[in-house]
Amino acid sequence: MPAEPVATRHARRLHWRDGAAGEGARMLAVETPVAIVVNGSTFAVMLASPADLEDFAVGFALSEGVVRTLGDIESIDIVAQADGIEARLWITPALAAAAAERRRFLAGPTGCGLCGVESLAEATRAAIACTAIGPAPTPDEILQAMAALSAFQPIGAATRAVHAAALWRRGAALLVREDVGRHNALDKLIGAAHRTGMATDAAMLLLTSRVSVEMVQKASILGAPVVVAVSAPTSLAIDRAAAAGLTVVAVARPDGFEVFGGSERLAWPEI
Repeated sequence: MPAEPVATRHARRLHWRDGAAGEGARMLAVETPVAIVVNGSTFAVMLASPADLEDFAVGFALSEGVVRTLGDIESIDIVAQADGIEARLWITPALAAAAAERRRFLAGPTGCGLCGVESLAEATRAAIACTAIGPAPTPDEILQAMAALSAFQPIGAATRAVHAAALWRRGAALLVREDVGRHNALDKLIGAAHRTGMATDAAMLLLTSRVSVEMVQKASILGAPVVVAVSAPTSLAIDRAAAAGLTVVAVARPDGFEVFGGSERLAWPEI
């Protein structure tokens, strides 16, 4: 494996900017599961950029209390696997035993998206295939939906510190949920949709965050075939969305957006 893995890659996409359609490429951040392995046992699996992973492993071990000082770490190995990368730490047996006990109570931070995941294979599970035809929104309808979403975010308006996830259909908000964690907001939306029995196959999922792989996995559970987000997707998110047949509309700003696969679900003009 290279000393410094590639942390970016290009992806082809369509774009709508200033009222005109086009196509081209965008540089994406590479996202990969990274397992923090302590004395041969997985302590945590995080989604991360595959760069500076020795720094990541040391910083994570220190910040999570696995070790107290750098001298507690006997060795570090970064090992590529089929499903991701393992950052293998070797520490004293006493500290390793304490880490194993603490692992049972580890709560993932709001940005991790992989709380409780214990293997690289589980982190890279496939999203549920989507066969819904979808809502076929026009570019203007997508832009109007994203512009109108802030009116349905009372916590966001008061704090400027939370994310939102929304189901949107034919110019109207069906459901909106907010949370300090983008994953939590989407989980709340999934729960609300299931509890109310709401049909999602003709709706758009709107997100105030970037599109990472776990957001794609959650979106596939929700069943909304078109995902629209204010920020860019990651490489792994695009791969999983394509495999599941989801339409990803990203970088949705007042002047336009970009489409990464699934453009047949949109009312898209010929280029």
